Amino acid sequence: MQRNVKSLIGFTMGATDGEFGKVEEFYFDDETWTVRYLIVKTGGWLSERKVLISPWAVEKPDWDHKVFPVNLTQEQIKNSPDIDTQKPVSRQQEIELYTYYAWPHLDDVGIGFYGGIGMMGMSDSRIPFEDVIADKFANDRPADPHLRSTHEVKGYFIHATDGNIGEVEDFIIDDRTWNLRYLVVDTGNWFSGKKVLISPKWIKSLEWKNSAVHVDISIDAVKNSPEYDPSQPINELYENNLHEHYYGKPKDE
Repeated sequence: MQRNVKSLIGFTMGATDGEFGKVEEFYFDDETWTVRYLIVKTGGWLSERKVLISPWAVEKPDWDHKVFPVNLTQEQIKNSPDIDTQKPVSRQQEIELYTYYAWPHLDDVGIGFYGGIGMMGMSDSRIPFEDVIADKFANDRPADPHLRSTHEVKGYFIHATDGNIGEVEDFIIDDRTWNLRYLVVDTGNWFSGKKVLISPKWIKSLEWKNSAVHVDISIDAVKNSPEYDPSQPINELYENNLHEHYYGKPKDE
């Protein structure tokens, strides 16, 4: 099922021996558009520290009670590497985190990432720590330039081939694979507040410094596209209509 990221903010995180915080945002890889971490605010339990939790740790969610259970203890989380989420996350910090939790990323040829919500689905991602094979534990590794915050990208302007069409309001996530399937775009004053979905596959370029996303579609195409209703689930018929509108073929072709 596909869910909007906004609806997942505030989910309770449950360790094997009790709750340990709330989901505050997500970090995703801007090349694969796959979630790499849940950013969890621990509250008073851990001096209001924020911790990074990989999708690898998440077990089957309790959607009714808005809980993400994880296969970790409170003690493990308490003693995990302290990473300042207000600063860019370095590759060295990611390596330390994966090594500490023994999340599957080290092998004979490098470091990789695979994951799915509750292990119900598996999603391949790029190798996130390129160039670390020769020196896996160097202390001067720079921040990963492809790690982005969903909170950061909200509000980015969307530029069609012939002008602006709106701003990023939210994201649609596949609850089996942790893939960000669509950006939810609020067209605001452009088209009387219409909301539309834009697939990352349609992005032509990104300007992170200018908070801009350029897509390979026209203003008219967006204006006449199927409208997105946040109160309704995204079904296969809607997705097929969306893809046929832009490219004349269903999404899986």
